[in-house]
Amino acid sequence: MTDKQRAKTRDVVAEGLYIASAATRLALKNRILVHILVDGDDFDSDAFLADAREALLGLADEAEADAARTESERKLARGRYSDSGGTHDYRRRDVRNLRRRAKQSQHVARELRARAEDEAELRKLVADARDAAWGEVSNNIDRSLRISAARPDLDADYDRMRGARMQALRLVDLPKLRAHRRSVAKQQALRAEGVAPTPLDRPEGSPALLDELE
Repeated sequence: MTDKQRAKTRDVVAEGLYIASAATRLALKNRILVHILVDGDDFDSDAFLADAREALLGLADEAEADAARTESERKLARGRYSDSGGTHDYRRRDVRNLRRRAKQSQHVARELRARAEDEAELRKLVADARDAAWGEVSNNIDRSLRISAARPDLDADYDRMRGARMQALRLVDLPKLRAHRRSVAKQQALRAEGVAPTPLDRPEGSPALLDELE
């Protein structure tokens, strides 16, 4: 194996381990949320170490199964020299890549089993999952508070700003509305006289009120 191939193998294994860690954190996060929010229990990192170990070992089993499947495909491909009929219809020319893939999966499986026996690694996974769970809960609380704060009865400045909004309605919106109604009346009169009316310029502001009056 060349240095370039070794580097590529290391990159693939590192990516596989990263994906496995992300999947483990997600599974732990969901269990923590159920444990705290549904069951109402206090958080205890020790209670989730077994869950973290179980998740890693499950992913190791999947990596080993993938390695075994790839090895079987490699053995079948050794005696095939015709054109391939599809993506997974391997031939003799694919044997080297299949061997490399199988070894990469075996590397991932071994590393996952090693991490499953490393208490420091397990505690780190649990801590990361706890942070993710708290982030999700805090975001939900923040959204709920923002929705509540948008209610007029909970807005401390609502009464003061209401006066400003009413003044803008009297000084800006209502004059625009009166001008628009005069324009509408003029156009109707032109139609009655058989003269083609010109397009109306719709005033800005209070569109719902204009729709209701027209």
